[in-house]
Amino acid sequence: MNNTNNTIDDRTGETPEYSGSRAVIESLLQEGVEVIFGYPGGSIIPVYDILYDYRDRLHHVLTRHEQGAVHAAQGYARVSSRVGVCMVTSGPGATNTITGLADAMADSTPLVLITGQVGSAQLGTNAFQEVDIIAITRPVTKWNCQVRQASEIAGALSRAFYLARSGRPGPVVIDITKDAQLEMTRFRYEPTRNVRGYVPYPIPDQRQVDKAVALIREARRPMILFGQGVTLGGAEEEFRAFVEKSDIPAASTLLGLSTLPVTHPRYAGLLGMHGNYAPNIKNRECDLLVAVGMRFDDRVTGNPLKFGENARIVHLEIDPAEINKIIRVDVPVLGDVKETLPLLTAGIEQGDHEEWMAGFRACAGVEERETISPAIHPGDAVLHMGEVVRAASEIYDDDAVLVTDVGQQQLFACRYFGYKRPRSVVTSGGLGTMGFGLPAAIGASLGAPHRDVCLFAGDGGLQMTIQELATVAQLGLPVKILLMNNGFLGMVRQWQELFFHKRYSFTAIANPEFEYIARAHRVAYRLLERREDLHDAIREMKEHPGPFLLEVKVMQEENVFPMIPVGAAVSDILLK
Repeated sequence: MNNTNNTIDDRTGETPEYSGSRAVIESLLQEGVEVIFGYPGGSIIPVYDILYDYRDRLHHVLTRHEQGAVHAAQGYARVSSRVGVCMVTSGPGATNTITGLADAMADSTPLVLITGQVGSAQLGTNAFQEVDIIAITRPVTKWNCQVRQASEIAGALSRAFYLARSGRPGPVVIDITKDAQLEMTRFRYEPTRNVRGYVPYPIPDQRQVDKAVALIREARRPMILFGQGVTLGGAEEEFRAFVEKSDIPAASTLLGLSTLPVTHPRYAGLLGMHGNYAPNIKNRECDLLVAVGMRFDDRVTGNPLKFGENARIVHLEIDPAEINKIIRVDVPVLGDVKETLPLLTAGIEQGDHEEWMAGFRACAGVEERETISPAIHPGDAVLHMGEVVRAASEIYDDDAVLVTDVGQQQLFACRYFGYKRPRSVVTSGGLGTMGFGLPAAIGASLGAPHRDVCLFAGDGGLQMTIQELATVAQLGLPVKILLMNNGFLGMVRQWQELFFHKRYSFTAIANPEFEYIARAHRVAYRLLERREDLHDAIREMKEHPGPFLLEVKVMQEENVFPMIPVGAAVSDILLK
């Protein structure tokens, strides 16, 4: 945030008089905003008109669809640790953002969306492009409000940024009527420090910390389960110190990936439905589970009645609503993990769980032998998704930002891509939004401009927001797209194969010639079909200075394993 208050006229000592539109832009500058993703329209034109004069201070990205603007803002926020900002018009412009807002809400992404609205006198008249966006977005936002007077704009935006970033982050919507954008007002920006009734950071209870420490000291077969809360709290160093002193194997949720490097000696892999064999099979053997910044999502727990059935459970969490919501825990430790983790680390003794960890490594060996990817089978000429991911990770030295769409390629990418530093994974977790990948990669590229960005997308998901290829091309962003083309909606087809007797009902997809689409947008393109060309093609993509679409023809009926069937215990994981 920009802490310098420049909203007082030095000559008169008074606050300047601005239009509501200029108050919007000046408020964004006060919050340190540098990038806005959006799409103009009639009810937001006054703000865009003022934005024209701020082009040297604010970078506006014109996406090709409002959903793309929100996903791009999500990608930006996820890699930069800043609040993503987007701006759209009323009516369909606003309603087109709902999927992105729901995705951001599910994944606790800090986001501020500014929507234009018809004039105050027209509210409730079913005016052209009027919708009640406040009522529509209430279930998918952390907070929202409608502004009808210019004098309310600065205060509303100040509160919006505070709520979006503090505590458990989330999306916020500010709906501004057109007359409020045009009205004049005295402008003064005051950063919000607190909101009555809102407790973003619960004060840790030392008694609960002491109970957790006692359980950790007693445990012989403990496991840490960590989620995105560690990253959202900026507590990566504190978490690593806790892992290393406790010496406990640590497994990640999908959104927790990259919190620990894959080479860390106590990293135990990915949890959940398509996670690694070791942390899932060992769930039944554990005598203690320490959950850090994760919410026990159903894709992690499987059957909740059988999750950690032989273990005591400690839960470090910032949001009281998540305590005992799905899994009953023995010791809840409320608070910001950046504060609670050091308290635990100070209280425990140096652990030694090498023998227990050896069992995880043995399970990992079983998984490597049994799962189809990334192993290359002699005589099998068809490329597998896992080996493509592994090759890309090696060529990028495990140090690119991985962005995925949703589907089989998402799970293969998250399982086989390596990470060295935090904030290296951008994927849609809670909502599972197909079409997320391409616009999110745009935001990630702008949020981490000095890092390589690799997007793995399926042929179905890419086509849901493929218009954003024009945005990539216009900006010249060096986004590298690996399109896993199997001619199916792969994840749905997998379920049809395993649970619906191979009745492939409307999952085969007739694709366009992606080469022509790429070249029409002046995006470099290559088709990869042969294994012997794999590394050469990825190197060509990596070395190309601009955007690149690498279409990879992969096995049509490949399945993601391991897999936990719905309703089963996580320890009932299938290898094939």
